[in-house]
Amino acid sequence: MGKLAGRVALITGAGQGVGQGIALALADEGAAIAVAGRTESKLLDTCKLVEQRGARAVPIVCDVVDLEQIERCVATTVAELGTVDILVNNAQIVPLGTLLEVSDEMFEAGFRSGPQATHRFMRACHPHLKGGGVIINLGTAAALRHDPVGFGCYGAVKEAIRTLTRAAAVEWGPDRIRVLNILPLARSPGMDDWEKNFPEAYEEYCREIPVGRMGDCEHDIGRVVAFLCGPDGDYVNGTTLTIDGGRDFLR
Repeated sequence: MGKLAGRVALITGAGQGVGQGIALALADEGAAIAVAGRTESKLLDTCKLVEQRGARAVPIVCDVVDLEQIERCVATTVAELGTVDILVNNAQIVPLGTLLEVSDEMFEAGFRSGPQATHRFMRACHPHLKGGGVIINLGTAAALRHDPVGFGCYGAVKEAIRTLTRAAAVEWGPDRIRVLNILPLARSPGMDDWEKNFPEAYEEYCREIPVGRMGDCEHDIGRVVAFLCGPDGDYVNGTTLTIDGGRDFLR
């Protein structure tokens, strides 16, 4: 019996990368997982891995920029698994580029998939989370850089999520809902693409991580999330936790 036995987690963007790592770590602690994302084949892969850990998994195809799909995703989770105890807002379209390069369309996509989708999911899950639920929102350490060249629009939408996190933590604390923001750094498909296309920049970036390695999605990110969602993290609320081996606060 894990520390999250009997709990239900809804995780967006759970088909790969950090979302998948969080799903596996929560499953290891006994949580049932609603695996949400746009690509069904990836969702099914994650579900198989979750089930191998002995936990129940339900795949839910959902594009987080669509309000109807968000509401259907939450309703399906409740119908299949009984409730929502943990919400992880991980899915995000990433508007990278300098301020002159990022188009209005890409910036809007970043906003709709980021802070707007986060707000919509939090609002839809609120009735189910009351009485002890937890929300984990994902930000980015790119917003902490002293030189966020190429990350301005991405950092902007993620910082909006941080404000929503703090507001919800204060407004919903009396409802016994804790809301937290994490800034993860881990090996993911996006990082793999970066290493492939810009190996020198990737190596330089890794050399600046004080612990000497890139994080692992499950062991380094997911397990921290499992702690935050469990009884040992019950007094942690409204804060932002950087999980990056110490790199970005040194810059």
